[in-house]
Amino acid sequence: MPANTCSASASPAPELPSGLMLLFATASGLSVANVYYAQPLLEALASDFQIPLAAVGGVVSATQTGCALALLLLVPLGDLLERRRLMLGQLLALVAALLLVSVAAAPSALLAGMLLAGLLGTAMTQGLIAYAASAAAPHEQGRVVGAAQSGVFVGLLLARVFAGAVSDMAGWRGVYQCSAFLMLCMALLLWKRLPLLPPSPTAASGLRYRDLIASMFTLLRQERLLQIRGLLALLMFAAFNIFWSALVLPLSAAPFHFSRTLIGAFGLVGVIGALMAARAGHWADRGHAQRTSCIALILLLLAWWPLSLLHTSLGALMLGIVLLDLGGQALHVTNQSMILRTRPEASGRLIGLYMLFYAAGSGLGAIASTMAYARAGWQGVCQLGAAVSLLALLLWLWTRHQEDSPAPASNA
Repeated sequence: MPANTCSASASPAPELPSGLMLLFATASGLSVANVYYAQPLLEALASDFQIPLAAVGGVVSATQTGCALALLLLVPLGDLLERRRLMLGQLLALVAALLLVSVAAAPSALLAGMLLAGLLGTAMTQGLIAYAASAAAPHEQGRVVGAAQSGVFVGLLLARVFAGAVSDMAGWRGVYQCSAFLMLCMALLLWKRLPLLPPSPTAASGLRYRDLIASMFTLLRQERLLQIRGLLALLMFAAFNIFWSALVLPLSAAPFHFSRTLIGAFGLVGVIGALMAARAGHWADRGHAQRTSCIALILLLLAWWPLSLLHTSLGALMLGIVLLDLGGQALHVTNQSMILRTRPEASGRLIGLYMLFYAAGSGLGAIASTMAYARAGWQGVCQLGAAVSLLALLLWLWTRHQEDSPAPASNA
């Protein structure tokens, strides 16, 4: 059925209130922060659990493994179950996982807790983004996704500030105890404020969970746009984690000897770039997704030059952080805005599949980052990040005419 017929017969959906958009953004940011608290704590975790420096990136990789499992097994449930009850159940399970991390006494228990925190934190984050997209009117979907994703990016960056400050005062275990309390408060707020949505066509069809998961592989095989944007996300998040996973290592060593609070505060600089990129979804709504992608990838590549000057100028480092986060956020919002338009009834599965690429890139970036630093220092980290960013730009140049992107859902 042509899209125009559908839009003509359906009454226009009201725009989401700004307060509800802020709630989606805040809840998404708090949820995703749980996946990234460990990054500024790697030195403390290595010391506490006697983990070698070259292998401590595996702590971050454990959370990314949880991310991948969530995207494959939990996020698609939003297409099948009532979303508000699903969010509450996952949120309470996340609180339990955070408490498990806070009392871990052995590396195996730590890794298990991190895996569960990644699993449930990711399920919450991406479930909320799919929830926001489903609640939004078609003409504002990119803007709403951009707002929610800005909350994710700000939460991701401020996680380092929060983790550094709390760990300096109460140790690394206090970070996860505080987060458990915050998530418990958020559970009550979400239950009161999240709108009830009508059952999706997938839920109404009586599809079984096993068939729901199997349908994801069909979507991945059929959707060329998802394949291309997923690969771009893999490379972009690999570059992103190459930087953030390694940053604590030179800044905590000579000649800086910065505290974890100060190291985490560098995440505040990245918030500037994240907020600047919030309009990427708005541009995608107006048909400028490819232009935005090009600019974002160029910024991602250019960022590595000032980042490489860390030992010469902290000002250059901060400029590089802004460019890195601006480029990464703009590309990420654009990717999601484009993908979610292809099949609105499968938003949970599309988000899950897309973010599987993200989890793979993040995990590979975290492992490669600490290995590169152990072997070649900070310059090796920056060279690796620049190479991955260049590869992403070349991939976009090669595939930009192959994307069968749907038209923006605006009246233009």
